[in-house]
Amino acid sequence: MAEMTIRRFGVISVAKMYGLLMFLFGLIFGVIYGLILIVFGAAISAMGPGSDAAAGGIGTVAMGVGMMIGLPLFYGVLGFIMGAIGALIYNVVAGIIGGIKFELEGVQDEYAPPPPPHQWAPNQYPAQ
Repeated sequence: MAEMTIRRFGVISVAKMYGLLMFLFGLIFGVIYGLILIVFGAAISAMGPGSDAAAGGIGTVAMGVGMMIGLPLFYGVLGFIMGAIGALIYNVVAGIIGGIKFELEGVQDEYAPPPPPHQWAPNQYPAQ
């Protein structure tokens, strides 16, 4: 087993990864909440013949579509910023008290060395 220590993180690398992960979470939550708002908006506009019900329903449907677009973007940008701040804080703290130690274990129990190289022999297979 090899013991390793994470001394530093690439700030932009962590920020991009965390931003993408949060964008995906925002996409999931945005679609779920957006669909709920669209269904409720359709139900509100179908409730009554008046223009107030239609206006309320259309507003709720617009909020649902806005949620589907806005929530992933908001989560992604916020995730990028928080990932960068988190990596910067980790780098500062790891410089003061040391990094995170972890152990790596190989899949194979024994190391198998590669076979020795073969010697090249000219005319090993003569033409017939």
